[in-house]
Parts: sequence; structure tokens; C-alpha cells
Amino acid sequence: MDKLISYTKVTSSFIRSHFIIAGAAGILVVGGALFAMNNSGEGEQTLAIRAADFLQQISVSGTVVAPEDADLGFTQSGRVAGVYAKVGDRVFRGSVLASLENGDLRALVLQKEAALETEEATLASLVQGLRPEEIAISESQVEMDRASLEQANQGVINALRSAYTKVDDAIRNKTDQMMENPRSANPQLLFVATDQSAEEKLESTRVSLEHMLIEWERAISELSEVHLAAASIQGKTNLETSIAFLSLANTVLNKSTTNQQVTFASLAEWTIDVATARTNLNTAMDTLTSAITTQKNAEATLEKDERKLVLDRAGSSKTNIDGQRARVKAAKADLESAQAQLRKTFIVAPFNGIVTKMDIKQGEIVTSGISPVAMMGEGTLEIEGYVPEVNVALLKTLNPASITLDAYGPNVAFTGKVISVDPARTVRDGVSAYKVMLRFDGADARIRSGMTANIVITTEERQNVLSVPQGIVTLRDGKKFVTILRENDPFEQEVTTGLVSSLGNIEILSGLDGGDIVVLPKEK
Repeated sequence: MDKLISYTKVTSSFIRSHFIIAGAAGILVVGGALFAMNNSGEGEQTLAIRAADFLQQISVSGTVVAPEDADLGFTQSGRVAGVYAKVGDRVFRGSVLASLENGDLRALVLQKEAALETEEATLASLVQGLRPEEIAISESQVEMDRASLEQANQGVINALRSAYTKVDDAIRNKTDQMMENPRSANPQLLFVATDQSAEEKLESTRVSLEHMLIEWERAISELSEVHLAAASIQGKTNLETSIAFLSLANTVLNKSTTNQQVTFASLAEWTIDVATARTNLNTAMDTLTSAITTQKNAEATLEKDERKLVLDRAGSSKTNIDGQRARVKAAKADLESAQAQLRKTFIVAPFNGIVTKMDIKQGEIVTSGISPVAMMGEGTLEIEGYVPEVNVALLKTLNPASITLDAYGPNVAFTGKVISVDPARTVRDGVSAYKVMLRFDGADARIRSGMTANIVITTEERQNVLSVPQGIVTLRDGKKFVTILRENDPFEQEVTTGLVSSLGNIEILSGLDGGDIVVLPKEK
């Protein structure tokens, strides 16, 4: 953990470099103030003030960091299709470092691109409007649709007539041969069935079917396109009723007994005829259903193309154009979504820099949420440090700094500047501190990320400044005083103070002049 160093901390070597003492008197340069130090006759120590340079500095330790660094990984799982960089490679922003197998996503993007182009072309056409030639094409299409509908209508009519014919044959030919008086109000089977209930139901159903056939024959003779929908519904109902009747006839035959009039051969022949009739009616049902479907599709196509023709003739309305613009936006959103899914299969360099980790291989299965690749930016390296709360107010961006690195010792110095101070505090070892970022003044191959740095930040530097040791300034009634010698007698002089230097000297803004003699407190 970085050490927090107060700006008032002064090493012995720094003190030695600023104090020059000779004999009973000495010359002191302390934080930019020049003093002449003497002993008075009464044993008092005094200082003669001289203007000199004034420095205010903060000492802090920190760690060298890259200006940009990133741990990278895939945002979805898959098999690695390729690895395109290795540790130590210099890569540019946007370079693909690795990819997953993504053929299906590439195809999806192409599909969405084509869909967007189609919607954009439609919008352009709406905005531009149609040429007479294009309207003529729409008119021709409507005519073809009408012809197709007429053909489909005729197909339904034919299917209905064929269905009636097959039902008539199935009932009046195939099943009536095993009944006596089949078209009367009281048809009777020529044989006896073991299931009397089924036998009676078959005979009563034959009566109702006779009425159905008579009505159906009349409807078929009057059939037209006007009543085609109702005729189609009735035709399917008649087919379903007839198929159910044949199924019941088959059940009765399977439970029949022979007599003098009906032999096994007759029963077998009737059973085959009923089965054939059932097949014919099922085929008729399929044909009619298909014809009705074709007719409905033809109606829908004609209706759609007629609406299009109306719009083509009228030109594009604002509502249509706005609607198409909305469809273009939706197509763009679909494309962006597909592109986003495709991007998840790539690891891309977010900035220019150097690959510092590459822990994947081609063919390997990887999962999302891990970071097998890392990068470090190539820009000028920076230093991250922490300044105590009591000193943070002194810092400003672009404050110059002198830097040494533990790797090269105190005699190898580098320079840099403060680039940012965090507005929020960080508590480290129970002490409130603020993160400060510095940047070296230039690139240097000797500097590497992770090195420990010792920094002295100069927050204020002035020339020709008067200052005195902070300890000799006294405060009384809201005013500040310094004891000076005036005609060899002590005198309390009111002063106005300013900044405090790195060594604890305080700037005198008014009240003292160069050459004034200040009295130091007596040692106890």
C-alpha cells in the first residue's frame, strides 16, 4: 500500500542541504527565506530576514501505471476460430485480436442488410412515386388475378358437381343395392344385422339422405359464383354426412347374417362396393377442400393487388411514407442487433497499445465472463498516488513534480506534472486521502508500469519572498505578531501572513521588511 507522506516531512539530507552554519553565527536558507542567525547578549537568538525564493511542496509515494489498460474477453461462449496477436505485439485501435466461430451470425447480418436495402428501396419508390409504366403493370396484375379467381371459382363449381355425382353413386347405387325400397319413407335392409340399433339408424339415415340428395341436385343445377361460398359450406356438410353414412353401412355389413336371399358372396360384394364409395367420397372431400383453398387465396390476392392499384393510381400518401420510414427504422434496428451479436464473437483492441496477455488458442472452447486477453496503452506512463486530506487543497493540475524510482535510486530524477485530483476521498489505513494522477513529461524506456515512485510536487514557487519560522508567529485577539528588535529592544510587530513553505516557514505579506531582526523564543 502506498505511503502517505505529509508535506511537512523533511529528510535530514534536505535539512543539511539548506543549513550552513559557521562559528557563532550562521546563514540559513529555509524554504526560500534567508536568515542571519546571532546570539544576543542576554542569550536570545535572533534572525536577520532577507528576501529569497519560497517553495511549497508535497511529498507522496505512488505506483507507475499505464495511461490505458484493459482486460478483454468474449461476451458469449464458443469455439475460438483464430488468434491474431501474441504477447508483446503492438496493435492499433480496432485491430481484431481473436474471434469465435460465427458463420451463422455473418449470414444473419447479410440477411438483415438485404432486408434493410429492400425497405429502403420501397421507401425511395414511395417518395418518388410510380411511373405510368409501373401503374400499367399493376393493372395487368389485377386482370390476371381476376382471371385466376374465375378459374378458381370454376374449380369449386366442378368440385361440387363431382362431389354430388360421387355421393349420388355411393348412396343410390352402392348402398341401395342392399336395401328394399331405398328411396321410400321406409327402406329395409335385405339382411339382418346383429346390431339392431345400427341397422335401424342406417335405415332412418337413408331417408334423410334422400331428401339431401334432392335438395343438393337442385342447388347444383342453380349454382353460380354469387352463392359459391354458401354452396361450398353445404357441399362439405353433405360430404361429411354421406361419409358417416357409409361408415355406418360398413359397420352393419360387418355384423350381418345371411338368409335365403343374401349369401356370403353378396355381403362380400356389398362390403367392397361400400369401401370403394368411401374412398371416392374422401377423394371428393380432398378435392373440394383444395378447390376452396385455392379460391380463397385467389380472392385474397386479387383484393391485395386491387388495393395496391388504388394506391398506385393515387400516389403515395404521407401516412404510407411515414409507415415505410418506420419499417426502414425497424430494419435498421434488426441489422444493428445482428451486428451486435456478431461483434460479441470478436476481441478488438480498444486503443493503440501492447498485448500483455493472450491465454487462448485456436480451437479452444471459451466461455463469456472471463478475460483471457489484456492490453496496455502506449502513451506516456502515469503515476497513481494518494495525498492526505490536509494537503489536497494545495494541489492543482499542472503542478510540476520531481520523481525518483526505487528501481534506479534517488540520484536518477524524472519530471512530471499533476494531471488530475479525485474529487472523492479514499480511506486508506483509516486515513482520508485523495487519489492524484501525475504524468511523466516524456516517454523513457527505463520507466515501466508497476514501479514504485517517490514524488515531490511543487504547489507554489515564488521569488523575493520574506518568511519566518511559523513557530515564532503568535496569535492574539485575532491578530498575528512577530517579536523583532527595535533599537535593540524587543517589540511585538503585527504582521499579515500568507503561505506556509515545505519546511514550516510562513510567508510575511506585510509588517516586516528585509533586514529586520526577529527574536526567536528562548529554549526551555
